[in-house]
Amino acid sequence: MKITVDIDCTPKELRSFFGLPDLEPLQQEIMAQMQRRASEGLSAEDLQQMMSGWMTGASTGMEQFQKLVQAAMTSTKPKS
Repeated sequence: MKITVDIDCTPKELRSFFGLPDLEPLQQEIMAQMQRRASEGLSAEDLQQMMSGWMTGASTGMEQFQKLVQAAMTSTKPKS
C-alpha cells in the first residue's frame, strides 16, 4: 500500500506550522549593515584591487580551459 500526501504552502506558512521563527527581518537588517559597511569602506583603490584579483583568476581559469580543449582536439583516437 502506498499513500501520497501533497502539501501546497509557502515557506513562510511551513515555518509557522512547525513553530520556527521568521528570520527575514533579521536577514534584511544584516544585509543592510553589510551594504552600508561595504559602501563606506571601499575606496577606488580597494575596488581596483578586488577587480584585479577577479580578472586574474578568470584569465587563469580561461587559460586552463583553452589548454584542456586544445589537448582534447589534438589527442589521437584509438584505432577500432
